[in-house]
Amino acid sequence: MCIRLVRRRTMLSPWKRKRSLAAGGLVAAALAALLLPGAPASAAAPCTGSVPYASGEGGYDTYRIPAVIETRAGTLLAFAEGRVGGAGDTGNIDVVVKRSRDGGCTWGDLSIVAAGGGDTRGNPAPVIDPRTGRIVLLTSYNSGDVTEAQIMRGEATAEQSRRVFVQTSRDDGRSFSAPRDITATTKHADWRWYATGPGHAVALTHGRHAGRLVVPANHSIAPPAGSADTGAEAKYYGAHSLYSDDGGQSWRIGFVDDSYDGVINSNESIAAELPDGILYFSSRDQNGTSPGNRLDSYSRDGGRTLTRPYAVEPTLNDVPVVQASVLQLAGKNAPLVFSGPSVPTARQSMALWASEDRGATFTKVLTLSQDKAAYSDLVQVDRRTVGLLYETGVAGTYETITFRRIPADVIAP
Repeated sequence: MCIRLVRRRTMLSPWKRKRSLAAGGLVAAALAALLLPGAPASAAAPCTGSVPYASGEGGYDTYRIPAVIETRAGTLLAFAEGRVGGAGDTGNIDVVVKRSRDGGCTWGDLSIVAAGGGDTRGNPAPVIDPRTGRIVLLTSYNSGDVTEAQIMRGEATAEQSRRVFVQTSRDDGRSFSAPRDITATTKHADWRWYATGPGHAVALTHGRHAGRLVVPANHSIAPPAGSADTGAEAKYYGAHSLYSDDGGQSWRIGFVDDSYDGVINSNESIAAELPDGILYFSSRDQNGTSPGNRLDSYSRDGGRTLTRPYAVEPTLNDVPVVQASVLQLAGKNAPLVFSGPSVPTARQSMALWASEDRGATFTKVLTLSQDKAAYSDLVQVDRRTVGLLYETGVAGTYETITFRRIPADVIAP
C-alpha cells in the first residue's frame, strides 16, 4: 500500500496550528507509520490499523457495507453485512459486528446482530442515543429470493419487499434486542426499493432538536401511470431522512428528495452535524445526467426539510458512483471530512477530503492506497485520531474490510 499527502501552500487554520504535529520529524514519523502497517507500535500510536473482516472467514463468503461508531465507553463497533452464498446484494445475509477496546488495533469475536435466516438483512446505520448512551441500529430487510431490480419493478410481494427494522443495545454492543419492524412509519406506501444509510447515523447535540437521532436513507418509486418505464431506471431513486425524538422508540420520515427527473438521482446518503447545528447531507448520485457523482444539501430543522434541493458538489468530482462517508471532527475550526474512492470511473484509491467552509468546497488531503476500494465509514477515535473502516483489496474490491487509524492533524486542507 502507498499513501500520498497532498500539501497546499496556504496558511494553517487555527485548528491545524493547535493540533499540528509541529516538528517535521513527527509528521514524517506519523506518515511512515501509515505506510508501514507492520511497524512497531508506540505509546502515541498503538497501531496504524487492522483487518476486522476478511472475506472467506467466519463462515461468510464476503463481508460488505461497513459502518462504525464509538460508544460512550470508548468501544469501537464495526458493523458489516456477512454474505453467506456469495458477494451479491441478495441472498442469505446477516448483519454482524465486532468490538474493539483498543481504538481499532484488535477486535473481539464476531457476533450476529440480525440473522438473515436465508433472507437479506443489511445496510447498518448505527448511532448512540445521547440521552441514554444506548446503541440504536437501523437496518433493512428483504426476502432472499428477490433482487433490488425486481423490487424496483414492482415484482415483489409486500412480504418479500424492503422493510425497516430497529434494534438497541444497553451493554456496549455485546448484545442487541431482536429486530423490531418500523416500516409503517418509515416507508411510504408507494415506495418500492428502500435502504437505510449505510454508515453511521447522527445524534444532534446543538439547538432545539438536541438529542434527535437522524438516519439518512433512500428509496425508489413506481413510474407514473401510462409510462413505459419499469421502475428500475435510476431516475426513480430518491434520498430521504428518518428521525426520532425519543431515543429510537418511534420514527418519522423527514425530508424527501422527490425530483425523479434523471438529472440527479440521490441514493445512498450520509450526514454530519456542523458546529452550528446545521446538518450537512452528502448523497451518491446514481448515474444522473448532471456532471459529477456527489450531491449535497443542508437542513436547519434537524432533518425535517432541506434548505435547497440536492445539487452536485463539483469539488468531489473525483469520487465515482459509490457510497461515501462524512464526519465533522471535534474542536474549534476543525474540518468536515469526507471519505471515498478517488478515481471517477473506478472504485479505487481510497482517499480523504477536508472542508473548512462547512462543506461548500472540499480539498483532497490524503490518499491511503492505490488499491481497489469502495464503501467506507468514518469515526473519531479520540481528539488526535480519526478511524476509517472501508472495503478494499488488491485482486478484488471486497477482499477485506480494513480499519485505518489516521492522525487527525494530517487531515486539513
